[in-house]
Amino acid sequence: MFDKLDFITDKYDELARLVSDPDIINNQPVWQKHIKEMGEMEPIVKKYKEYKKAKMDLADAKEMLNEDDEEIREMAKLEISELNDLISQQEDELKILLLPKDPNDEKNVILEVRAGTGGDEAALFASDLLRMYIRYAERNRWKTEMMEVNDTGLGGIKEAVILIKGKGAYSRLKYESGVHRVQRVPETESSGRVHTSAATVAVLPEVDDVEINIDPNDVRVDVYRASGNGGQCVNTTDSAVRLTHIPSGLVVTCQDEKDQHKNKDKAFKVLKARLYDMEMQKQQNEIAGQRKSMVGSGDRSERIRTYNFPQGRISDHRIGLTLYRLDSFLDGEIDEVIDALITSDQAEKMKSF
Repeated sequence: MFDKLDFITDKYDELARLVSDPDIINNQPVWQKHIKEMGEMEPIVKKYKEYKKAKMDLADAKEMLNEDDEEIREMAKLEISELNDLISQQEDELKILLLPKDPNDEKNVILEVRAGTGGDEAALFASDLLRMYIRYAERNRWKTEMMEVNDTGLGGIKEAVILIKGKGAYSRLKYESGVHRVQRVPETESSGRVHTSAATVAVLPEVDDVEINIDPNDVRVDVYRASGNGGQCVNTTDSAVRLTHIPSGLVVTCQDEKDQHKNKDKAFKVLKARLYDMEMQKQQNEIAGQRKSMVGSGDRSERIRTYNFPQGRISDHRIGLTLYRLDSFLDGEIDEVIDALITSDQAEKMKSF
């Protein structure tokens, strides 16, 4: 670990020298590339310098144990104890900083919510989940853009796709993929019996054109008249777009915008994200013998969380965490669970050190 830290520090110092070179400054693309690299290394270098200072302070404190003055020796013992705790904590922090970074962490997110088993109640729960993620995005000052929504007309949704734009959005939301289960008494249930329904969430990183190339000949584009609850342009113009990716069989529709070209652009964004996700899943499955962390697996079929309304309880089954503040959680206050999932994922990965 320390050989790697020394290498990163030396590389950082070399980059610091390069970005001050007038020739490099005049070559803006290269200069910006070096600045970005430095920015990625800076937290590690800063923490490593703090660690080395703590080690030097520890050595000085141990020297003080040889003093004749008893009071100085007692102070040294106290300082040694505190420094040992600090150094242990810093070593753990350095291990986390050295963990391989997910290349998608800083990307925007395409988040899909679909009603599962449970009929109208599942559709209502899917709507609750969609609102929860929109509220979470608002709390983080991220922008949201509706890509597609298929509602039931009763306040529920069969499926919805939103784009969430914000720095680090994927790093926070990627743990939300999976089956979300709800236990509550539906409004239509006269006997007060608790029903169990489900909705699925898929979190995909938004991808750039350079990351995935789609052959236009592989995509069939159909346009049709939008349908919905009424309003201007509904059933009057061919603004809705359906894309069919022939090799994979993926179908994406979009009718949120009144303009056909805007709907087409949105649909292609979703298609690219789904194809990229398929490729990522394929690569993960091909890594033989590598044990995937349960938290970070992103398995769409895995039941990850239960929302129990009678008890006001949320239970995340991957890490055994239970909270009793369902109302605030559904209002977008989900950081406590996300932080715990990140910590658990990091702890799993640190076992390789």
